[in-house]
Amino acid sequence: MQGIFIQYVCLILIILGLVMIADKLRLAYPIVLVLGGLALSFIAPFSNITINPELVFLIFLPPLLYEVAWQVSWKEFWKWRGLIIGFAFPIVILTSCVIAVVSSALIPGFTLALGFLLGGIISPPDAVSATTIMQRVNVPKSLVSIVEGESLLNDASSLIVFRFALAAVLTGQFHFQEAAVNFVLVILMGILIGLIVGLIFYGIRRLLPTTSSIEIVLTLVAPYCMYYFAEHFNVSGVLAVVSGGLFLSSKRNSLLSYRSRVEGLNVWTNLVLS
Repeated sequence: MQGIFIQYVCLILIILGLVMIADKLRLAYPIVLVLGGLALSFIAPFSNITINPELVFLIFLPPLLYEVAWQVSWKEFWKWRGLIIGFAFPIVILTSCVIAVVSSALIPGFTLALGFLLGGIISPPDAVSATTIMQRVNVPKSLVSIVEGESLLNDASSLIVFRFALAAVLTGQFHFQEAAVNFVLVILMGILIGLIVGLIFYGIRRLLPTTSSIEIVLTLVAPYCMYYFAEHFNVSGVLAVVSGGLFLSSKRNSLLSYRSRVEGLNVWTNLVLS
């Protein structure tokens, strides 16, 4: 236990060092972290670190998505909703199809279902990385809004593709009509659950006497509730967090005091970095 703890402390210090190097070189830190992580994977003390994938989804994904959703302007998101949805769903699905066809044709013994499984994994860009990189690049505001909005939703489409592909691999069967209906239900119900949980948290903050500390803790708890309840009903936890986060973000001025917004920004900035 002591060895694992020291190992994780060393990893945190290395991450902080890489972020400082990125700031010094004026680069987006996700790029430096990816390269640094690749280099560390070849070093013996860090090459055998493993983590349960379910824990990654449950612990890390909800707050990361929620933080990005909180930063995105709802007004800009709604303005460019057509392009955002077009890139997040049809383009990701098309990319997964291309990857599935090419991989099944080039890799011996690789089935089409396995190809879709691979496509669901590698087709979407990371939401946090896209947002961070866009902040460092001098591009039109409209393009930033489209990329940030698309990066929020593409994880949902890729995870849905991954879910259906995994079911096809395990069962050996795939029914297109049933999958299409389930695809729509997973999306709509995920959004609905996210909005319901968001409304509950909105009511708590509006009706109950809360302090800035309590409000910040509620912002930390909200994405986990959205994600958990959506996944409990086998719908999209990603879309639940995104929709709930966008809803609460649109109410931030009436929801949080000035002090809560300033303190919350500091807490979330440190949380995402760590």
